[in-house]
Amino acid sequence: MADVVISEFLDEEAVDVLSAGFDVFYDPDLVNRTDELHERLQDCRGLIVRNRTQVRPPLLDAAPNLIIVGRLGVGLDNIDMEACASRDVRVQPARGTLEESVSEYVIGAMLVMLRQAMYGITEEVRTGTWPRTKVIGREAKCQTLGLVGFGIIGREVAKRASAFGMRMLAYDPYVKEDDPLWTELGVTPASLNDVLSESDVVTLSVPRTDGTHHLIDGNALAKMKPDSMLINTARGGVVDDAALAEALKNGTIGNAFIDVFEDEPLPAGNVFDGVENVTLTPHCAGLTDEALLRSSMMIANAVHDALSEK
Repeated sequence: MADVVISEFLDEEAVDVLSAGFDVFYDPDLVNRTDELHERLQDCRGLIVRNRTQVRPPLLDAAPNLIIVGRLGVGLDNIDMEACASRDVRVQPARGTLEESVSEYVIGAMLVMLRQAMYGITEEVRTGTWPRTKVIGREAKCQTLGLVGFGIIGREVAKRASAFGMRMLAYDPYVKEDDPLWTELGVTPASLNDVLSESDVVTLSVPRTDGTHHLIDGNALAKMKPDSMLINTARGGVVDDAALAEALKNGTIGNAFIDVFEDEPLPAGNVFDGVENVTLTPHCAGLTDEALLRSSMMIANAVHDALSEK
């Protein structure tokens, strides 16, 4: 049986690093076959996952020799940290590897929504309709950007947004108001209510915890401007998806760009069916060639080192 099991996709270069020293079983679709996954964990000492593999007592019970779980990402809501700690299983997230990709996604999503009308009109232009007034957009410089969460990703978004000269507000109860970062990045600390009510674009960069579950619900959405835009690259469950779909349909807010969902993969017949003023992406904000390589190599090296020490 394998020393290392990889149940979701990993950069091939990182697989090679592990294969040079250990017996590795790699199948990016193994996450979809729970019984087989558990069988392959009997002698496994290192497990590498993304966000879909549920590392909870049933899996841990099937892996009595497990030493380390490498998480290709930063969110840990698919991992029972207490259960891992009680079994002396180390959990290694890929912190510091995704912020460039995620922050660029946020800026790209914002720009797409600000100029949304010009996308999808190629055929009209090609056939001579020439719909210039139809594609009037908005300038980033004239918008207020609201950051919900001012950790590493929120700060990277602020760095990039500052190039447009945007006014920026941020809500983060864990960052002190006298922290020099506020001034350095040109961001004003604010309450959640003020961020929601004053911002033209609101972007979420918070972990999923008991305190952030449905942080953005119907009441929160009602505080936003009718033409405002919401971007969620945080975690599924931070936004009440059903409330968001309703807010988009009834004009409570203007547009949304959503990368994470309460149920992933998003099932057919979901709450966003028929909602036109939303862009949905498959939890891919951090998926670039560069970020994949960085996170894969970081986790591969961490697992390699942990197994080599034993």
